[in-house]
Amino acid sequence: MTFIADTSRYDSMHYRRAGRSGLRLPELSLGLWHNFGGERPLETQRQIVRRAFDLGVTHFDLANNYGPPAGSAESNFGRILASDLASYRDEIIISSKAGYYMWPGPYGEWGSRKNLLASLDQSLARMNVDYVDVFYSHRPDPETPIEETMGALASAVHAGKALYVGISNYSPEQTDAAAAALAEHKVPLVLHQPSYSMFNRHVEYGLFPVLDRTGTGCVVFSPLSQGLLTDRYLAGSIPDGSRAATSPFLSGDQIDDTYLERARGLNEIAAGRGQSLAQLALSWILRQKNITSAIIGASSVAQLEQNIAALDAPALTADELDAIEPLAVDGTGKR
Repeated sequence: MTFIADTSRYDSMHYRRAGRSGLRLPELSLGLWHNFGGERPLETQRQIVRRAFDLGVTHFDLANNYGPPAGSAESNFGRILASDLASYRDEIIISSKAGYYMWPGPYGEWGSRKNLLASLDQSLARMNVDYVDVFYSHRPDPETPIEETMGALASAVHAGKALYVGISNYSPEQTDAAAAALAEHKVPLVLHQPSYSMFNRHVEYGLFPVLDRTGTGCVVFSPLSQGLLTDRYLAGSIPDGSRAATSPFLSGDQIDDTYLERARGLNEIAAGRGQSLAQLALSWILRQKNITSAIIGASSVAQLEQNIAALDAPALTADELDAIEPLAVDGTGKR
């Protein structure tokens, strides 16, 4: 049956401008990092993507190595795009990245021109698209001149294979250098994608002023701190199938007394607002006007809808922010 998008999809979603560019992104974007690989049913992925688009989520965030296995998230998204969303391509922002390990040998990771442009061609083929809207350098390369890495991104724009470019996981100093290198090619640095959450506040210590100066938007990943800012671990146990039980990015050792005290305190504040802990965490992120969008994951349509409902909540009050501050401690849950 042909998919027809909800005609009211833009009625409630808000969109924010990416820095000083003309690009606007939904306040919440859908990330295809964990739940869109070859190990998950394609029909479930399809339902999530379709529902996200019906709710006004126009930005789908991918990378060459998302899966598992690596590449499968892009392949699956390409199938969904072809079967359901092809006629809406001009309403959709597709982003991809390269820089982490993707294939063996000296050219399968990092920031060389060889790796970035080969990876982009592979991503375009997997998704069966002519261009991505945003192409990122996924991480800085300590051994490749930043001028080469940014020159490769600029080449993607000049070749029509990307409309905008960005960087991810770059320090404030590296961000300044990247913006300057891109400017030599008359290509702006439109987006920076760092991690940011109540428990990971590093971007507040120097990056935000750089982004303001360079006119770069900020799209944050892991706003729920890999699930630590959800109700999944509040009982102090590790549920079967949870990320702490299955993912190398979150260990059960992180569910300690300090984490539980802070997460339960935040959960009480959320309950007082009629929100879940995850919804409060998203409201807290989006209080920052220099945040363009926060990337959420979803393993089900219900989870997606619950997270997007955070956008319906009233703005956090000064008293609520004061109550949150001693509990939103950088480094919570880290090992």
